[in-house]
Amino acid sequence: QVQLVESGGGLVQAGGSLRLSCAASVRTSRTFSRYVMGWFRQAPGKEREFVTAISWSGGSTSYVDSVKGRFTISRDNTKNTVYLQMPSLYPEDPAVYYCAADPRSYGSVMQPDSWGQGTQVTVSS
Repeated sequence: QVQLVESGGGLVQAGGSLRLSCAASVRTSRTFSRYVMGWFRQAPGKEREFVTAISWSGGSTSYVDSVKGRFTISRDNTKNTVYLQMPSLYPEDPAVYYCAADPRSYGSVMQPDSWGQGTQVTVSS
């Protein structure tokens, strides 16, 4: 397991942008690169849902249909950090966004063994 700390959430108007960051506490950058990293979100009254994932090297990404073409996940294995760029936020995007790490599975089937504490994203109309 790794310790994950998210940052970058906040309040924006519809159509606005945010960039979330997730810093991983690991012994080495090589350790971080052994994890698939992902973002999940949970809106009030709803189950937590997969949003996006990025493969160990960053060469592959996967998105839920509702954010495909809008959000971009990236990672910097030299900084042990994963990012979620959200340049166009819709009223249906508000949620607590969680960073997650999985050493085995990639994509929407990932079963993370490490979670961050979450960061709130709020969109005003």
